[in-house]
Amino acid sequence: MRRVTLCLLVKENHVLLAMKKRGFGQGLWNGVGGKLNEGETIKQAAIRETREEINIIPRELEKVATVDFLFSDKPEWNQQMVVFKCTKWEGKPQESEEMKPRWFKVDRIPLKKMWEADTHWLPKVLSGISIRAKFIYTADQKLQKSKLVEI
Repeated sequence: MRRVTLCLLVKENHVLLAMKKRGFGQGLWNGVGGKLNEGETIKQAAIRETREEINIIPRELEKVATVDFLFSDKPEWNQQMVVFKCTKWEGKPQESEEMKPRWFKVDRIPLKKMWEADTHWLPKVLSGISIRAKFIYTADQKLQKSKLVEI
């Protein structure tokens, strides 16, 4: 299963999400992140991807979740996502070819314009709960099954 990262920048009562402008998940709000390069640790990938996607350099990352996404009809899409929360960074968020960042109040996250699984895990992580989860999707990206454990 492919390993990927996700970084959630958090300040006060806000979280930075970004609109995916192309590729897998296009048109959905998400944290920033992506695939590991060969030889990278998951944390190094989170820092690199955040810099590449929104021009922010994370300085402190806290692992808050591990989430498996399985696609019953498209196993090549399967991925394990390690989620980091970041409260200290350098730079100001900037739009890139891939992502358009925007701050949201934690109680006003656009969950209806995100992956369906995000409604299950994201509010928990933002409230300070670490989780381990598994979500199974169909090829047309509809959530079939879910399992979430608070850790």
